[in-house]
Amino acid sequence: MRKRSVPSAAVATATVLALALTACSSKAEDDNTGGGGNAGNGDAGDGESLATGPGVTDDTISLGALTDMTGPYATLGVSITQAQQLYVKEVNEEGGVCERDLELTTRDHGYDASQAISAYNELEPNVLAYTQFIGSPFVTAIKDQVDSTDHAVIVAQAWTASLLGSEYIHMVGSTYDVETINAIDFLVDEKGLSEGDSIGHVYFEGDYGENALEGARYAAEELGLTISEQQIKPTDEDMTAQVGTLAREGVSAIIVSAGPRQAASVAGVAAAAGLNVPIIGNNSAFAPQLLATDAAPALLNEFYIAAPTLPIGSEEEGPSTLAEAYLAEYPDATLDNGVVAGWNAARLVTDALRIACDNNDLTREGVAAAMQELNDYDNAFGIVHDFSDPANPSSLESFILTPDTDTPGGLVVEREAFVSELAESFPRE
Repeated sequence: MRKRSVPSAAVATATVLALALTACSSKAEDDNTGGGGNAGNGDAGDGESLATGPGVTDDTISLGALTDMTGPYATLGVSITQAQQLYVKEVNEEGGVCERDLELTTRDHGYDASQAISAYNELEPNVLAYTQFIGSPFVTAIKDQVDSTDHAVIVAQAWTASLLGSEYIHMVGSTYDVETINAIDFLVDEKGLSEGDSIGHVYFEGDYGENALEGARYAAEELGLTISEQQIKPTDEDMTAQVGTLAREGVSAIIVSAGPRQAASVAGVAAAAGLNVPIIGNNSAFAPQLLATDAAPALLNEFYIAAPTLPIGSEEEGPSTLAEAYLAEYPDATLDNGVVAGWNAARLVTDALRIACDNNDLTREGVAAAMQELNDYDNAFGIVHDFSDPANPSSLESFILTPDTDTPGGLVVEREAFVSELAESFPRE
């Protein structure tokens, strides 16, 4: 199958290079609830009247972060949050935004629905925007509330297509269905899958896994493949039964739309069972800590990740500059792609805040309008994004990454960013 390959984006912009990437002392959990809801007028940088709203005072702009530091995405959640705290510190050292310091308040929901919604409602009156919200089911649950009344911009650490269409909720990269289509294209083009073959798909119940499954079903129908569906819960960690079924069915590859623990179990059980087939996961299905476990040999043999960004261990200037700064601040931390995701999301929100300030409108609606001005957005991590149309993902491209024990962050690029023809033709409502 032909596909359109897109070269890597330019290295880090002058703004990124100008930041003095020094240490900060923020903790991953911050009990400060930030500035209160303050609707009124202040002074913009040019002296004109500045419209403001919740989360904005004369001195601060308050932002929220809803994360998972104790649940199935704990390793990624910690990295995302620490990267965002580092970014906020650097912005403040450079003078802040609109003559105000950024203030980031985090809440750990442990990937629990009731805690996630409660934490959102707690912070909602007091913040202008959210630099992260981990968990497709939770962001989906508050989407109608955000669209109808709250209007706070959220950069979700979730890529389900059901979030498309909101002018307030954004994702950096392709949705799970498109990412899975690109993953299957990789399996067909480079791993020998062909018409008549069967692919096993181990996926979380709920928005994440089921959206990925939509992409898998579409690609399979178009390519003459079959999908063996294995639905699991986020609390399931032993994949013996699922892999046993896939082995009996003789699948030629496996897709994992779940977390790192489930992906490691799939790879380890498959290797033990002699099911030596390529395994590919969606972007949140890997953590480098897995390479220090018994699953490492299996993960180093035909395991891949589809991702919307260069890995943190890339030698390109964006990732390498960030990795250096992050380790300077957190010398005992493990580098992973959560660092990239957190940094890019915080930067995206901040760039929208700067545009909103220039537009003299630091209300929630003003920030949302500013986001849509970012239609050729190069975040220095390999893919250029377009946030102008809420009905579409910011990109359809995916990198294919593979584990490597000698690289910081544990991942290297197997295939440069590309868009498969099937992903381009995939109908999006």
